[in-house]
Amino acid sequence: MSQVLGVLAAVWARITATSPVPGALDLVAVTAVVVALLVLPTWPRLRHGITIVHEAGHGVAATLTGRRLAGIRLHSDTSGLTVSVGRPRGPGMALTLLAGYPAPSIAGVLIAWAVASGHAAAALWGALALLALVLVQIRNWFGLWSVLVAGVLVGAATWFADPAWRMRIALALAVLLVAGGLRAALELPAARRRDGRSDADQLAAVTRVPAGFWLLVLVLAGLAGVGGAGALLVAPLR
Repeated sequence: MSQVLGVLAAVWARITATSPVPGALDLVAVTAVVVALLVLPTWPRLRHGITIVHEAGHGVAATLTGRRLAGIRLHSDTSGLTVSVGRPRGPGMALTLLAGYPAPSIAGVLIAWAVASGHAAAALWGALALLALVLVQIRNWFGLWSVLVAGVLVGAATWFADPAWRMRIALALAVLLVAGGLRAALELPAARRRDGRSDADQLAAVTRVPAGFWLLVLVLAGLAGVGGAGALLVAPLR
């Protein structure tokens, strides 16, 4: 029993460990690297991470609105599918559909807040907990592989990185989520043209509000995420 308590105490100490607040050089350098990766051919690989959080957003919304979550699938083309059971229309279905694209932005803002408060370790452990929750809902092999790889990378950062590098890794994750979430929302019109079954199209079918309105809402949510994370990260520099 004492050994178990010792392990739990060690884990808790790592979760609550403080990290330095990012300085101007860290903020500029990390942001520049991540943004460069988002516009280079590395984007499709990074987009898998955005998709994981996107589908997690659908899953969380479905659960909170009383729908039964039936599973999550992630595909090699960076698309995903979250299946929930419940009424085909109504507020619960609309919120479930709406939650996907803003989810990376919301997660990125929360991580930015933790980093700016000196709690990068807690942000990384929170990301690890989210991946664990997604993992138990995965229903295909590629999805399982994607979440496991992401979990190993985040887990290694939480356990082996020193406080300064934990801060930089969490900062990079925050920038990836808000900037990547915005890029995914901006790419949504092209996705609509390919298959006509985007989240905006499904929202239009459920709510009878034009898909163009939902496209605007999702892009504005992405912009709000970038602005919110930026404000939080810049505030300690003033």
